[in-house]
Amino acid sequence: MSATQLRPGLELGPSSWIDVPQERIDTFAEAIDDRGSIHVDEELAASGPYGTTVAHGFLTLSLLPAACDEVMPLDTTIAVVYGLNRVRFPAPVFAGSRVRARFRIDEIAPAGGGVQVTMTATVECEGGEKPVCVAELIFRYVR
Repeated sequence: MSATQLRPGLELGPSSWIDVPQERIDTFAEAIDDRGSIHVDEELAASGPYGTTVAHGFLTLSLLPAACDEVMPLDTTIAVVYGLNRVRFPAPVFAGSRVRARFRIDEIAPAGGGVQVTMTATVECEGGEKPVCVAELIFRYVR
């Protein structure tokens, strides 16, 4: 599919399920230097509000580029995350769960030798009732 075939309102996905085991949460905590007990201390988190550890919201957010690459039907050589307009984390991602994302294209515009696509990503957790992340993303795709 070419950029000219993309259109506002086009829905993409869902992506494949992505595992979020405790090991991934621990690795992310080390990478961003945020070892809060709700994320990495299984014993202490068990007595907390969720009864278990939960992923960082930013870990969930960081899974979106790969999920988008999987479902975006553009033939490009470079995809760049240009920015975010709005991000919300309505529900937690529990350690050991799986998430996947859907994308809705909101706007398309020429930019820097390619196209800029603004889209809304909605991440769901397997078995969850509410989304775990809703984000407005801006990607630039260059041929």
